Amino acid sequence: MASTKKFNLEKSLADLEELVEELESGDLPLEKAMKKFEEGIKLTRGCQTALKEAEQKVEILLQSAGGEDLEDFEVDEED
Repeated sequence: MASTKKFNLEKSLADLEELVEELESGDLPLEKAMKKFEEGIKLTRGCQTALKEAEQKVEILLQSAGGEDLEDFEVDEED
């Protein structure tokens, strides 16, 4: 990210989980729920950016070390 403040992925994920719990409770007035939703979108975008940057760094490190290409990561969606 271009800002001087370092993005904290773990804190942002925790904040996002907290926001989701608040929104899922259904106890918020509409206006406050919309503000929380907007905050969640900003956190999500920050997390996506941080993860993309990390992926790019890994690719660069692998290429400079003569490593193989990365394979797509497949998530098991069993809960």
